Amino acid sequence: MTKKYEIDMTTGPLLGKILLFSLPLIFSGILQLLYNAADIIVLGNFEGHQALAAVGSTSSMINLITNLFIGFSVGASVVVGRYLGAKRDNDVHETVHTAILLACISGLFCTAVAIPFTPTLLSWMGSPDDVIDLASLYVRIYFIGAPASMLYNFGAGILRAAGDTQRPLFILGISGALNIGLNLFFVLVVKIGVAGVAIATVSSQVLSCILVLLCLIRQKSSYQLNLKKLKIHKDKLKQILVIGLPSGLQGTVFSLSNVVIQSSVNSFDSNAIAGSSASGNIEGFIWTAMNAISQTAVSFTSQNIGARKLYRLPKIYWQCLGVVLMIGLGMGIPTFFFSEQLIGIYNSDPEVIQFGVTRLHIIALTYFICGCTDVHTGCLRGMGYSTSAMLISLLGVCGLRLLWIYTVFAQYRDWNVLFYSYPLSWIIALLASAIFYQIALRRCRKKYAEP
Repeated sequence: MTKKYEIDMTTGPLLGKILLFSLPLIFSGILQLLYNAADIIVLGNFEGHQALAAVGSTSSMINLITNLFIGFSVGASVVVGRYLGAKRDNDVHETVHTAILLACISGLFCTAVAIPFTPTLLSWMGSPDDVIDLASLYVRIYFIGAPASMLYNFGAGILRAAGDTQRPLFILGISGALNIGLNLFFVLVVKIGVAGVAIATVSSQVLSCILVLLCLIRQKSSYQLNLKKLKIHKDKLKQILVIGLPSGLQGTVFSLSNVVIQSSVNSFDSNAIAGSSASGNIEGFIWTAMNAISQTAVSFTSQNIGARKLYRLPKIYWQCLGVVLMIGLGMGIPTFFFSEQLIGIYNSDPEVIQFGVTRLHIIALTYFICGCTDVHTGCLRGMGYSTSAMLISLLGVCGLRLLWIYTVFAQYRDWNVLFYSYPLSWIIALLASAIFYQIALRRCRKKYAEP
């Protein structure tokens, strides 16, 4: 029987359920970005563009360390979704407890790696002298909260696999309000700047971790969490890694390419870094909304494969593509026309605004292509073709961007030229993923018998 927070993904009309599932995901992602935006808006307006650059320039490095393990949470979500669709309660139970213990180990590993090596990594990225000390301080404090962040991501992934996107949204609302309140307190009252923003972030991560674990502990169903039963079940770990490792490696290599791009940005000056950071944060709102549809495609595809309802897969694919196209264009077009005003919210320096607007103009109108590509990779992961999705993205996006930086950008060191690599790489990845989706769909129909 479906609980009040859950959505039955395997029966009935799809579009309404896709929207019901994805809207809380969209709002959750936007809330997370609003809290991150609050970090850099407070710093940019009260501490100056160097503090803004310090925090904004760390995201690619943070993602480089965490994305591998975030990929494992995707694997856990897919495996839980399949077992839920197949009504295999004991397998769901074992997967949940394996995933939560894996989250603890992943978070501790991130903390152990990040704290001692942060200055070295930032130095490799070419962080300017007026930014690197503040950036190192922020990253080291941030990674103290890595175990809590991992537990939240894995726990929220389990809830989403069951069709529950409402409670993760509620949790983010509470923890985000704490984040904003503590930001203002530490920056304006205690006056500890970047350190205060990092402490606020860690505090909100701990709260969201506690709340998501309480949801799982109190859940009266097959995915209920019992902390005394935490155990690595080898067969479930293998399944999580088969799907999650390619996803995580893709995220890591993506982050590596972004580190190279950030290094190229850092080769300008702190005004350019601040403008790029502000633009990247604004772009994140569009990407997060579109990525929610990709996550929706993963969950709906995996559950329907578990239920052996292959005839629903093309409907999931086309309806998710339609929704992501409306989101990408619906958000990208206004962002293009109001780019100067949006960048100005982060910092009022005319040079910072000019750098940010230039980047935003290139990306905003073409970002929908990235969203369409992500829907394809989401469907492929839900079908179990995580490695193929990874290879398409790595070769089509990361490979081309790196090639662009070391050839075209090296020859023409221009701000515009640097960011032209984004839409070009999205187009290539979209074409490749669309072709392989059709191949994967035919293979699935042969592999799984219709009910």
